[in-house]
Amino acid sequence: MANYISSNANRFYAAIEPSYGQAALVSAANRFPAVSMMIQQGLEQSRRHDKTGSRTFRGTPKTSRRVTAFETQTYLTSWNGTGSPAYGPLFQAAFGGQPLLNGGLTIQSIPQAAAIQTNAPHGLTVGSAVSFNNEIRFVASVVDTQTVLLNAGFSATPSPGSGLTPAITYRLSTNLPSLTLYDYWDPITAVQRAVVGVAVDTLDISVNGDFHEFTFRGPAADVLDSQTFAAGTAGLSQFPAEPPLGSFDYSLVPGHLGQAWIGAPANQFFTLITASVRLNNNLAARNREFGTAIPRGISPGARHVLAHLSVLAQDDAQTTGLFQAARSRTALPAMLQLGQQQGQLMGIYMPSVTPELPRYNDGQPELQWDFQNCQAQGQADDEIFIAFA
Repeated sequence: MANYISSNANRFYAAIEPSYGQAALVSAANRFPAVSMMIQQGLEQSRRHDKTGSRTFRGTPKTSRRVTAFETQTYLTSWNGTGSPAYGPLFQAAFGGQPLLNGGLTIQSIPQAAAIQTNAPHGLTVGSAVSFNNEIRFVASVVDTQTVLLNAGFSATPSPGSGLTPAITYRLSTNLPSLTLYDYWDPITAVQRAVVGVAVDTLDISVNGDFHEFTFRGPAADVLDSQTFAAGTAGLSQFPAEPPLGSFDYSLVPGHLGQAWIGAPANQFFTLITASVRLNNNLAARNREFGTAIPRGISPGARHVLAHLSVLAQDDAQTTGLFQAARSRTALPAMLQLGQQQGQLMGIYMPSVTPELPRYNDGQPELQWDFQNCQAQGQADDEIFIAFA
């Protein structure tokens, strides 16, 4: 007798595609944890104008254009410092650039506050992340081949000979890659799904909830399933079987753990209540072209990076300085560190973000300032950097 399928009896995998809509194959290393994955596909409803003799709907052609969208949500989890985090392909699809892994650097000296000098050429660029003693920082400027200035100093000054721990940085790019997402279920006779041509249109990062949360949304080319799969679809001869299960051990990072640094020189804000960051790629799917029922590709539009920050209002210099920056439309660097333990760190760095005038929220005992829709800016693909360590 058939039984209901448990909604917890599934596993998710993600990998970058070799070309748009051509399914990427996955291994156990491509599995990522998720709260949910929503996939919706429908046929484009064309309006008929011919005179049929009645008011009855005659149906939609089976070969109408297909419109597909996805949304998946996950939490900040631990990372062992090798390869990329489990959800790394999703961040790469949102940002576009190849992730850069930094590891094995040793500090030679601290020439000035918030600067480090390595004992060998560092190979770092502006926006690269470095990590030390359960903290993550970003390169604000490169002084020379062995010296960089960080966006903020480490809480504990590193001593000569100290090693930096591995960190992986995701950077923006003009072009965006596509993903294949797999959704495998138990029992094996259940309908298994794969989404090809997945593009991340929006990425939302939420801070200071129960857990740090990420939500990815966007269009896709097509949905495949194990029951109706036809050979040759998405470059596959058969629907891929789930790879053998490997080690899948991780821990979640509580949402209240982290640091906030704003300004130049950077000030640490202990009064941050909530924060969120949205990356919007303003994608347009190439789904209006003649000769195909599914999109042929994606076309990224103007990028928007928006930050929302809520702080408890105080009369100290750093809080009033934030208000003055909003009044004068002065752009400031801002960084959020999520987590406070090595292997469970994420950094979000916006080198230049203009705070909007705050909304006064006096519904609580303490006055709260809500800085909403603060837009990051830059020169070329440098509005935001994200890293894990």
